Amino acid sequence: MIVHSRPTLSEADAQAVARVVRSGWIAQGHEVEAFERELAAFVGQRDAVAVGSGSAALHLGLLALGVGPGADVIIPTYVCDALHHAVSHTGATAVLAGADAGTLSLEPDDVKRRLTARTKAIILPHAFGLAAGAEAFLAMGVPVIEDCAQAIGALDAGRPVGSRGALAVFSFYATKMLTTGEGGMVAGGDPALLARIRDLREYDERTDLSPRFNYKLTDLQAALGRSQLGRLPEFIGRRRAIAERYRQALAETACALPPDAAGGRHVYHRFVLGVEPPLPPLLERLEARGVQCRRPVFRPIHRALGWGPYPDADRLWDRSLSIPCYPSLTDADVQRVAEVLSDALERR
Repeated sequence: MIVHSRPTLSEADAQAVARVVRSGWIAQGHEVEAFERELAAFVGQRDAVAVGSGSAALHLGLLALGVGPGADVIIPTYVCDALHHAVSHTGATAVLAGADAGTLSLEPDDVKRRLTARTKAIILPHAFGLAAGAEAFLAMGVPVIEDCAQAIGALDAGRPVGSRGALAVFSFYATKMLTTGEGGMVAGGDPALLARIRDLREYDERTDLSPRFNYKLTDLQAALGRSQLGRLPEFIGRRRAIAERYRQALAETACALPPDAAGGRHVYHRFVLGVEPPLPPLLERLEARGVQCRRPVFRPIHRALGWGPYPDADRLWDRSLSIPCYPSLTDADVQRVAEVLSDALERR
């Protein structure tokens, strides 16, 4: 079985973690501090705060911006549930916006229509590795949190994703662009915001009892993250090479290809195709032949809430297919995926 996604780990990663184990200091410490500095430098931000997950990064980022009960936060409906959960944890209301067919992220005009005096933030995902175009959202006069969970290393109008918003959040889950197993980061340029996040990240030895969290990253995880970050350009290069192989192999196939990486805007965390529905029989047929594919979003949030209509998001959900695209795929694997997919589409 060629699985849909998997981490890319090496002996160097294992040695980095082993070094921390041998040191005897495995909780948050100097490795975390070094990882924060290195990540901030990589994405072009002043500083960063490491946390236990991408969801924790979203939660603390919103709290640092003063989001709470009575506030609205605009998020896409075509996205993973973590964004809705993070907004809900603050007591604010998640306002769902429609999907842009070109970026698979927020549709700018729909976001504008949903802005009110209650709107305190916009969460802008750079979905599936493609820079979403932050400029239109930054011009709306509302703090923008760039969600770079799937797009670290991509460029947005020539600048690193995560370098332009009020804050940027990153995820280091097992199958993200780089991994710490579980983990995340909040990056930004405002020292006051980052100080607030550091204060909220841990609860111990505080003079007051204001609610805080145990959202720390460990040195074990940070050591793995630092090792992975050092290889991230190599990972991105391999993902782009795989994407190009797919483009060539699928050029005559009945599917819509994702945008190319011109200007560095795509790092291909996912290689997302547009195909004719229905998807479930196609997914079953591919898996039966040893190629595991997925919908890139489990289901739009408005469907879980019983809201609607969001026709563009529904159209993407009905037609979007994510095929294996990660650095440890061999060229033979890529060819096999393309052959099985082409054959499955021709037989529909």
